[in-house]
Amino acid sequence: MTPLLGFITLYLLASIGIGLLAATRVKNVRDFAVAGRSLPLPVVTATVFATWFGAEAVLGVSATFVKDGLRGVVADPFGASLCLILAGFFFATKLYRLNLLTIGDYYRLRYNHTVEWLSTLAIVVSYLGWVSAQIKALGLVFFTVTNGLIPQDKGMILGAAIVLTYTVLGGMLSVAILDFMQITVIMGGLIYIATLISDLAGGAGNVVAHASAAGKLDFFPSGGMDVWVPFVGAWMTMMLGSIPQQDVFQRISSAKSERTAMVGSILGGSLYFLFAFIPMFLAYAATLIDPVMFESLLDTDSQLVLPTLILQHTPVFAQVIFFGALLSAIMSCSSATLLAPSVSFTENILRPMLPHISDRIFLWLMRIVIVAFAGMVLAVALTSSTSIFKMVEHAYKITLVVAFVPLVAGFYWQRGTTQGALFAIFSGFFTWILCEYFTPEDAIWPPQILGLIAAIIGMILGSLLPQRIGQLTPTPSHHHAAEGTYHVPPTGHESSRHHVR
Repeated sequence: MTPLLGFITLYLLASIGIGLLAATRVKNVRDFAVAGRSLPLPVVTATVFATWFGAEAVLGVSATFVKDGLRGVVADPFGASLCLILAGFFFATKLYRLNLLTIGDYYRLRYNHTVEWLSTLAIVVSYLGWVSAQIKALGLVFFTVTNGLIPQDKGMILGAAIVLTYTVLGGMLSVAILDFMQITVIMGGLIYIATLISDLAGGAGNVVAHASAAGKLDFFPSGGMDVWVPFVGAWMTMMLGSIPQQDVFQRISSAKSERTAMVGSILGGSLYFLFAFIPMFLAYAATLIDPVMFESLLDTDSQLVLPTLILQHTPVFAQVIFFGALLSAIMSCSSATLLAPSVSFTENILRPMLPHISDRIFLWLMRIVIVAFAGMVLAVALTSSTSIFKMVEHAYKITLVVAFVPLVAGFYWQRGTTQGALFAIFSGFFTWILCEYFTPEDAIWPPQILGLIAAIIGMILGSLLPQRIGQLTPTPSHHHAAEGTYHVPPTGHESSRHHVR
């Protein structure tokens, strides 16, 4: 066994061990789903950053940047980091005060069960591509570090099993603890590797100057509507479509206070934006250090550029640091994105069907759903030929057209109604689907942006027209925290409070 492979093995065993340790502190559903709402600011910041700094940030974004420059990565990191910052400023304190288990609970309290189910289904489906991208990246890492001994498909299965083990055992608590540990490895490792690679490429200034001369640092497109609309559309898809996501909500709700929730989201998003540029720098440096290797991988699998550069041009210690940072990024992201949709589905889809289930049995049901969801994303990862970057970018289209408008209107438009929310969901979804299938690929307007516009129009018309769909009296789930007070935002009617005994 090589030193690199030995380190990877020890690292993975340690992660499973932390999951086992965290499992001993999980006593109920709230501990499992939102870590008992007890996380301090450093941990919240770390888990926000580590959750988003995954495979696409290290492998996907860097490969896309080398090919398309900054314009090609407008969705991530520009849109992705702004999502977290906007969530911190405009939604963190409002969502935290509700003291809920999932973001789907908000749609029920603000509107009704139908809006809750439809929004939750959209949120759960959106995670298929995102989590699959992380599993695909784990297969890529195992294939690379074993020099092909573990094929990518077997690596995906192995990676999924490892992440599944500690996520099922410890839930959000184990995810948060691992994120806090892994952020040190990610940040320290990437800074060290950047210093090393910079020297090999003739200095950071040389890399930046070369990228600038090649036009890779040009951000805004030049031209008319035909280039600006898709550019803004890609930016908005990730920036706005990522806000109504359970992983964002979980990190907000896991904080120990409103201020911690807000500041942690803003700091985590800012750190993500800054550190996402390091993999881009490393990948572009490969074009100067080893042009032959770069050109060959660009034609086959550009996602291998960065791992191959590290293996062929750095000492073993640097390889250990890099792949430790890469594994940390992928595992922290995949565990969080595996947990989030599973919690949402169990709480908002299954729970209403089992109203008298005990907290203990519900906790085990949640774990079973995580296993089932892991099987689904593994199947997608094994069968999809889409790049890691595109899998993540496409993930947020459905939440943009279905869940974003009802969320914003619920908080910031008092006249928004349940009928308006349903109009928004159906008009946004069907407009998007029809445009995806019947709009030519070279169309100026992205289908998801047309869906977003339709959702906004649907929300306005549905809320202002005579109301044919009434709002059900919202009822919190039985297992919510005993001390929680739930305030339903104004609906145009009188607001209400629900105390959970």
